[in-house]
Amino acid sequence: MAAEKQLTPLGVAALGLLAERPMHPYEMYQLLIQRHEDRLVKVKPGTLYHTVGRLAEADLVKTVGTDRDGNRPERTTYAILPAGRDALERRLKELLARPATEYPSFPQGIAEAHNLPSGVVLDLLGERLGALEAHLAELELDAHMARARDVEQRFWIEVLYQQAIIRAELAWIRQLCSDITSGALPWQQPEFFDHLARTKL
Repeated sequence: MAAEKQLTPLGVAALGLLAERPMHPYEMYQLLIQRHEDRLVKVKPGTLYHTVGRLAEADLVKTVGTDRDGNRPERTTYAILPAGRDALERRLKELLARPATEYPSFPQGIAEAHNLPSGVVLDLLGERLGALEAHLAELELDAHMARARDVEQRFWIEVLYQQAIIRAELAWIRQLCSDITSGALPWQQPEFFDHLARTKL
């Protein structure tokens, strides 16, 4: 049980990399960035080094060697231990089987959007649509490159998942904007609620 508590999202990513082969944290960082996994988990070199150190303290990974390239700092190479593989497997099963209660910011923004004028809401949602479309284009490029390199789809299915989520959000926002614009969704201006509050005093 203690092992699972140490498996932060970055810890899962680190164990996943070490399950491929032994490597040092800087190489792990480079791979995470190269594979765009920084879209899935916050990645900073210092935090990654700390995470790998915590995994070693928990006996999930071990040191297998050190090397030095010129005047650069010494680099320690780590390998995953059987306990690390077990912990990774257990955590992945939890992530796949159990929906987690997350607190994304957009639903809260939508929940409180009635406090803004409809025109402002439409402008802001238009900005979001542009950002989502740009992100979707990046993901489509990633998928194209993976196919061109004959990378097995099971190694980049998270890209397909992200594409599906973004397409669904784009469709939902476009429909919302259409409903606000057409009046199908009546949108009282904030001044209405101020007036309503005063009449109740």
